[in-house]
Amino acid sequence: MLCFFAATVFWFFNALNKSYTTNISFPLHFDYNPENYVPVTALPKEVRINVSGIGWNLFRRSSGIKIPPLTIPLERPSELKKIVGSALPGFFSNQLEGLEINFVITDTLYINMQPKAGRWLRLSIDSVQQNLDRNFTLSSDVKVVPESVFVEGPMSIVTKLDEPTKLKINDQNIDANYRQDLKIDLAQGDLIKCNPSYVFVTFGVEKLVSVSDSIKLEILNAPAKSHLGMNLSKIPCTMGVPESLSKDFDPNRVKAVIDLKGFKRGNVKLLPQVMGLPEHSRVLKIDSVRIRY
Repeated sequence: MLCFFAATVFWFFNALNKSYTTNISFPLHFDYNPENYVPVTALPKEVRINVSGIGWNLFRRSSGIKIPPLTIPLERPSELKKIVGSALPGFFSNQLEGLEINFVITDTLYINMQPKAGRWLRLSIDSVQQNLDRNFTLSSDVKVVPESVFVEGPMSIVTKLDEPTKLKINDQNIDANYRQDLKIDLAQGDLIKCNPSYVFVTFGVEKLVSVSDSIKLEILNAPAKSHLGMNLSKIPCTMGVPESLSKDFDPNRVKAVIDLKGFKRGNVKLLPQVMGLPEHSRVLKIDSVRIRY
């Protein structure tokens, strides 16, 4: 057994001293200024090359032992879209010590980089009413601290960001005053960096009181021969009013409005727009109105 083991070791090291040809995948490193440019898509991580060399060098490279990445310098990253395989030996000829490049197997390396841009971006919160419990409503304005953040990333994306950019709250069925940190999500993955990356969102909520009554119906821009279904002058409506305002709430100050401007002749069924509700109140139920003209 010892003789067999010694013979195997001797044969192995003797074999490694011979010259061979094989295909090896080498890691890549792109040399550019990260302060001025940013990849829009992930840069290629490796290149596959057919090389010749002493067995020991090939074994070390193919086994992943001490493989330094091959460097590709990018002088004008935003202008370079691809590097064909036939051009790669020129970059690597001085980086593969002890190995000779026969040909590059990888056909093309695709590069997608842009100049880095930065700007201050104002933020706001998308409508939070959908996040509240159905029996609750806002009792204060929604505040975001800070109101602006500095964003940095590819120029084409940074310049097209809407302002103010609306953030969404993920919490549902909120029935208490809200005070939470919210991570800024611009739906751009890791391409956009925000500083700070979190904002503090606060708003108050209170319970809704349901009020059902008939409110005045007003028709605007009605043609002379229009006919209002059932000759309505009032319409039933159920309104949700913040509890703190419910005692002083007067339904007579509320009206339902239908604007017929721009409608063609015929039958239309429209949902009135309720006006005159107290702040943070909302319509819970109202019937549509049919008009013929």
